[in-house]
Amino acid sequence: MYDAIVIGAGPAGLQAALTLGRMHRSALLLDSGEYRNGTVLHMHNMVGEDGTPPAEFRATARAELAAYDDVEVRDLSATSISAAETGFEVQLSDGSSATGRHIVLATGVADDLPPVPGLQDLWGTHAFSCPFCDGHEHAGTPIGILGAAPRAAHLIGLLGRIVGDITVFPVGEPFADEDTAMLQERGVRVSSAPAASVEKSDGGVRIRTADDEFAVGGVFVASGTMRQRAPFAADLGLRMLESGSIEIDEFGRTSYPGVFAAGDLAHRATLPGPMASVLLAAAAGQLAAVGIIQSLLAAEH
Repeated sequence: MYDAIVIGAGPAGLQAALTLGRMHRSALLLDSGEYRNGTVLHMHNMVGEDGTPPAEFRATARAELAAYDDVEVRDLSATSISAAETGFEVQLSDGSSATGRHIVLATGVADDLPPVPGLQDLWGTHAFSCPFCDGHEHAGTPIGILGAAPRAAHLIGLLGRIVGDITVFPVGEPFADEDTAMLQERGVRVSSAPAASVEKSDGGVRIRTADDEFAVGGVFVASGTMRQRAPFAADLGLRMLESGSIEIDEFGRTSYPGVFAAGDLAHRATLPGPMASVLLAAAAGQLAAVGIIQSLLAAEH
């Protein structure tokens, strides 16, 4: 039986496994090969790794974990989690199972994009959601913002001092007159027609509407939703927040004893929502591992 089974091998899961390994606590890390930033060419806003390709970051972390005898990595996904006599049993995608005293959910979230033809193909390379991650790379260049007016206004506030001209495009239906006026007051152009399609063009993006087309350096998405990538929060009946994230405490503990969560899929109730950050996800993974070590020490004494 492992001290912990870590489900998900993004930055949160990798860091949790590293911390457990360094404390000589046995850990099984499950890597499904699915990552929220799987299409991203370079990650940013992480000191020491700014501009590093995510795949390179993961490969380096995997190589580091190989130095720790107490950490086992399997390229498998978890299919179910159930309570066992002294912990949890996890069924794996190859038909086998594993047992652990604790669980770390680090499966992350998936992005459901607005229904604009071509947008999915651009996601992570020419279309983005996070100004902290991708705003600087568009310094001085025109951009388009797709989607809901309130969120678009927030993006304008963050990106306005960085990028060039900004054009905001509704999705599905035209903006209401008051939303158009609110956005125009922020000094941006507002398309009267919804975005009909987007595509790569001359190193940037071409946005088409029913009656016009626009060339921009990149697109930021102001609508769409995030959802739990895996079903385990629902399966275990974990307490959830209005953001759709798992509620955790400062050490990643969920409402189910022995189950911890780290990364984009969880946050504390004192925060309005999760922050999409490699650095914060890794920090959350470390805190969850520390919480598990605290639990193990308490059980041993």
